[in-house]
Amino acid sequence: MTTDPVLAALNRLVGTWSTESTHPLMPGVVVRGTVVVEWLDGRRFLSHRARTDHPDIPDALWIIGDMSHDRVPQTKGAILPFAAAGMRLHYFDARGVFRVFETSIDDESWKYWNEAPGFSQRFTGTFQDGGNTIIGQTQLRRDDVHWKDDLAITYRRKVRP
Repeated sequence: MTTDPVLAALNRLVGTWSTESTHPLMPGVVVRGTVVVEWLDGRRFLSHRARTDHPDIPDALWIIGDMSHDRVPQTKGAILPFAAAGMRLHYFDARGVFRVFETSIDDESWKYWNEAPGFSQRFTGTFQDGGNTIIGQTQLRRDDVHWKDDLAITYRRKVRP
């Protein structure tokens, strides 16, 4: 376990999860999948690998962690700060899509979001069942004003490390 309090909260996500999701563009379809979340060596970042059983929902890799500063020592041991960074989620999928989200996690919920003109996204997942279930909803905003429900997803922990 990491001793960094910012990173320690991410321990809530570590494990193997089964997922069930629905999407408004696929009425009546339940997409099942598996997510494996584990610490990368050094316990500074999480790897979140998602696979689904549906060809229209791409498999994806996320890297999640504290990106508030570069941990590689610069000249004379200084640390190079990044502007306005913090807990971030970097998303990459099988289509070649990549995105960067801000993220937060606490005892009640896990959230991630990005703000981009014409295509903003946000997710709120609520922990239930002692943290072994996450009920979440993503939303999309294309007109910079109105949020619309997008992918609804339920994570159920199968294996806790």
